[in-house]
Amino acid sequence: MTEKFIKLSKIEITSFHLHILAMALMLCDHMWVTVIPGNDWLTDIERIAFPIFAFMNVEGFFHTKNLKKYIKRLFIFALVSEIPFNLIVGGGIFYPLHQNVLWTFLIGVCLMWLNEKAKEKSLLIKVFVCAGTVALGFVLGLLSFCDYHYAGVFTILVFYFFRGRKWWNFVLQALCLWYINTEIISGFYYVWEVFGREIEILRQGFAIFALVPIWLYRGKQGFYNRGIKALYYWFYPIHLFVLWLIREIIA
Repeated sequence: MTEKFIKLSKIEITSFHLHILAMALMLCDHMWVTVIPGNDWLTDIERIAFPIFAFMNVEGFFHTKNLKKYIKRLFIFALVSEIPFNLIVGGGIFYPLHQNVLWTFLIGVCLMWLNEKAKEKSLLIKVFVCAGTVALGFVLGLLSFCDYHYAGVFTILVFYFFRGRKWWNFVLQALCLWYINTEIISGFYYVWEVFGREIEILRQGFAIFALVPIWLYRGKQGFYNRGIKALYYWFYPIHLFVLWLIREIIA
């Protein structure tokens, strides 16, 4: 039993694994939206993807060698992704009521930067900036119509504020993630009968399972080169465009 526990504790997931897992799950949901509707399990398991992306957004913020270039890349790919995203969500090139998820990540990076600048200041200023960025994240997430709205921005801030591998980091991540996905986002739910009692299972609640691979990550980058870096950025707009094209062909 002890040997099995030791082996389990040595299971480790790298940044590469997290990216590939999140992209695969995201693809499942977007396939459900476009080419194979009705298979609800595809969108159920995709709930796991966004928290992983949000976590990697925070890790990218801390590990980037050049924050300005990181922000620039996010901005450029947010613009590039907007057309295929609009085609899928709004049915046209221009759709102002919903923006792609890269804008959510861009807002998160800017708010993290504000908090990092405040670390050099007094405790009072730190607290003020912390509270201020949460309020600003709410406003920007709401007014920008970015994907996941302010709930998405809050998810990024959760992984930023409670970054680390202490037990209390894990507890607070779990509690906040559960609240965000069951109270703020909520949405569709399933009704299962267990021992004669009906239990409601929120679809968005599956997002909490994202913490399993996230907690198995210990800071290692894993397989990485220029091609992989390009894949991380180009996968989002390209797969959206391809799925939209397939939907148009088979429609």
